[in-house]
Amino acid sequence: MSDYRIERDSMGKISVPKSAKYGAQTQRAINNFAISELTLPSQFIAAIVRIKRCAAMVNHKEELLPESLFQAITTAADKLLTGQYSEQFPLDVFQTGSGTSTNMNVNEVLANLAAEQSGLSVSANDHINMSQSSNDVIPTAIHVSAAMAIQHRLLPALEHLEATIRDKARSLNKLIKTGRTHLMDAMPLTLGQELSAWAEQVHKSKNRLLESQQYLCQLAQGGTAVGTGVNAPDLFAEKFCAAISIDTGISFVPSPSLFEALSSQDTAVAVSGQLKALAVTLMKISNDLRWMNSGPLAGLAEIRLIALQPGSSIMPGKVNPVIPEAVAMASAQVIGNDSCITVAGQSGNFQLNVMLPLIAYNLLQSIDLMANSCRSLADQAIAGFEVNEDVLATSVAKNPILVTALNPIIGYLAAADIAKKAYAQQRPILDVAEEMTDLSREQLSELLDPLKLV
Repeated sequence: MSDYRIERDSMGKISVPKSAKYGAQTQRAINNFAISELTLPSQFIAAIVRIKRCAAMVNHKEELLPESLFQAITTAADKLLTGQYSEQFPLDVFQTGSGTSTNMNVNEVLANLAAEQSGLSVSANDHINMSQSSNDVIPTAIHVSAAMAIQHRLLPALEHLEATIRDKARSLNKLIKTGRTHLMDAMPLTLGQELSAWAEQVHKSKNRLLESQQYLCQLAQGGTAVGTGVNAPDLFAEKFCAAISIDTGISFVPSPSLFEALSSQDTAVAVSGQLKALAVTLMKISNDLRWMNSGPLAGLAEIRLIALQPGSSIMPGKVNPVIPEAVAMASAQVIGNDSCITVAGQSGNFQLNVMLPLIAYNLLQSIDLMANSCRSLADQAIAGFEVNEDVLATSVAKNPILVTALNPIIGYLAAADIAKKAYAQQRPILDVAEEMTDLSREQLSELLDPLKLV
């Protein structure tokens, strides 16, 4: 037992490792929750630390917290925000549904660090948690950490992906290819036009996230236990939001209803839904790239993705579309996370949602996966792929669907006969149409010119 110290909380004594900066309640949670090896993301812990620092500032200005304690707490929080002592937050994601264990973990670490550096007696509950409850801290931390991750990581990544696609589209806007619907030959379009659809999907995903982010910026802090604000000074919510807005550079405001902010996680569900929509977009782009790259002999072979690594342990020379595959898997994970967050979101029983740690973990993972996927797709797949122009030109020349342009002149049924003969004989549509219509080759060349059809 020489490696342990005795700590006390409202339930009595418990042994805690001497090296630990946390205390009794964290140790009880370590002992109780051994469900997985998953821990809450560092950006979520950092958001709680920011909340504690800003709450201490408000409490100090309200003359509830002496200057010496305020300075000690602030210095301790600053250390944690540099990434020091990250090993002191070991708790399982699958814990008490309010996140009380994690809230107390942060309280205890801050209290011990503040006490060590100041020589003062610092209480995790009475000082670090002053004017707060786990019930408003954890929902606030979900919003703050998600808003910061979207603002600083995901939105820039989306802008980078959109810009990369648009640049690539402009460079390919004169290359005509066969369009495909139902994976079958359809009317032609340019490769630039095809990519412009991807760019617009990404653009709309960004706008939808921006719209939903405004609700992330409405915070629960100040509601304390059930939304009434018990044990918090008047206007604590407003003063706290002013402080954390300065701290993060993001404009936060109190939720219009602190009762709603504690009892529901509808905003997190909505944001997750937009992340799911983005995942669907990235999966569509990834699968298009895989199809276009397929081959090189028995597939479409329209493009050549960057060769990044050997594709087979047994087939020499094989190279696979690894980045689109990785992004598609990340997208599948985000779609799964959304289902999990949906189930967790409906667990708002009376005045509190009781699956908050699960929501925090999955929401932040989804944001990170999408941000990283956007950059990988842009830099390792789209920016550098090459076009097999001969394949595109040959495909367009033999595409019988070009006969659609003759419908207004010769009628649908006559055009269909031309298309079927061209398919059967694997001949250019221009040659077959010349044989089966009274139109001159010059007229047909004009009517069937792919450049005019796009």
